[in-house]
Amino acid sequence: MPGKFISIEGGDGAGKSTQLQVIGDTLHRNHIEFVQTREPGGTPIGEALRDLLLEKTDHTLSDDTELLLMFAARAEHVNSVIKPALKRGKWVVSDRFSDASFAYQGARGVELSRIQGLADWVLQGFMPDLTLFFDLPLEQGLARVDKRGKPDRFENESITYKARVQEIYRARAAAEPERICLIDASYDIQGVSAQVRDQIQVYIDGLPTAA
Repeated sequence: MPGKFISIEGGDGAGKSTQLQVIGDTLHRNHIEFVQTREPGGTPIGEALRDLLLEKTDHTLSDDTELLLMFAARAEHVNSVIKPALKRGKWVVSDRFSDASFAYQGARGVELSRIQGLADWVLQGFMPDLTLFFDLPLEQGLARVDKRGKPDRFENESITYKARVQEIYRARAAAEPERICLIDASYDIQGVSAQVRDQIQVYIDGLPTAA
């Protein structure tokens, strides 16, 4: 049986990376083999593009260039890592996927219809089976990023930009409640972890059993 594809999304400081271990532990307890990956990245080409996209430099990428590089990395990621793993029956857990492009490139002013057109061409309808969206008040996310230090190019953007990212994420979650599960990331780590474990377990328990 093909595996399932889980993505995790959220604005800066939402604590996504911390919860990857919780997702992995929950899958292990259910005897589910999985591959953990990330975007941009996941492949040698994708990781090279990640360095280009996230590094703070004096050179400014145009909005269109940024969007196209994101989807170039994604095309390689899907075809080289995600789909082959799913075909082998493994689950895939990815730190970000295409929802991130709508949020982060859409927040720059790229029309969401243009992003959707590119997604339709590159992904041809392929989407995660389940997405966990870590929703966090903007001020709380900013404080967490400040504590980490060394912000990347996106984390260094304006508050206005980050508010728009959050707005788009929330709109997507409201539009696709059957796929996107809201995680209240304002809780402490233990509180967020409990929500993540519960949601992953509920999803697993709701799957049809093999005949």
